[in-house]
Amino acid sequence: MIKVLEVPLTEDLRGFTECLWQQRVPHRVVELQAVQELWVAPEVDAEQVLALYQLWRQGADLSGLKAVPRRSSGLLDVAALRRAWCSVLLIALSALVSLLIGFGDDIDWVRRFAMVDFQVRGDKIYYAGLMETLVSGQFWRLVTPAFMHFSMPHILFNLLWVWVAGRAIEVRHGRWALLGLVVLSALLSNLAQFWVSGPMFGGMSGVVFALLGYAWLWDRRGGRPAIGLPPALMGLMLLWLVLGFAGVLEAIGVGAIANTAHLAGLLAGLLWAWLYSAFSTRR
Repeated sequence: MIKVLEVPLTEDLRGFTECLWQQRVPHRVVELQAVQELWVAPEVDAEQVLALYQLWRQGADLSGLKAVPRRSSGLLDVAALRRAWCSVLLIALSALVSLLIGFGDDIDWVRRFAMVDFQVRGDKIYYAGLMETLVSGQFWRLVTPAFMHFSMPHILFNLLWVWVAGRAIEVRHGRWALLGLVVLSALLSNLAQFWVSGPMFGGMSGVVFALLGYAWLWDRRGGRPAIGLPPALMGLMLLWLVLGFAGVLEAIGVGAIANTAHLAGLLAGLLWAWLYSAFSTRR
């Protein structure tokens, strides 16, 4: 079963569940302490059910509704791609940039996306200053390091979480919420990592930590609609941070870890969850 939404016990869902039964949508309502959760069968498109719930809350007439679509059984769900095109765009840009830099082998392309420009002279590297870079108008460099990846496992791991967490946020909270979170986390994590290690770094890991941190805090505070990622992910993120800063991950052969970017990204995600919650409540 897939959790679609979580609402207070005081909300009467009978009208909506009757609509689901009329549509022959397998579902279940579970009561847990002060909330009730709506779950649907795996073959049902949970995002469509959530959209129907929002229409029902607004008083829309669902009596003439066509059948709720099931999930695509093929390898490519075109409807899901349309609903989460911002997440797809992030994945596509990361793949394109990583291919252009040859996963770090093409220095000329790395120079174009790194935090600052640099020159290789013999066995030495000379970097431009950050203020010099910004004064010259190269503001894109504050964000573009997030799209550079230096190995196939690196990009696959990050983009898997962009698709899982980013898509969930985009579908439930809108693409502007996702885009704002990505820009903020990329900016803060890149600046933090640059301050600690210099400009030779890259990857979407800081953004991934922001996505997961945002989803955790939003659901933890009872935000609606809930994102629905497993709460245990926060424990895994904290464990990964501890192992990274302790040097364990690098010692076992994982490679150089941008630990500062991870921490800054996580903090950016928590901050964005608080800001977006405050904005949504006021609105």
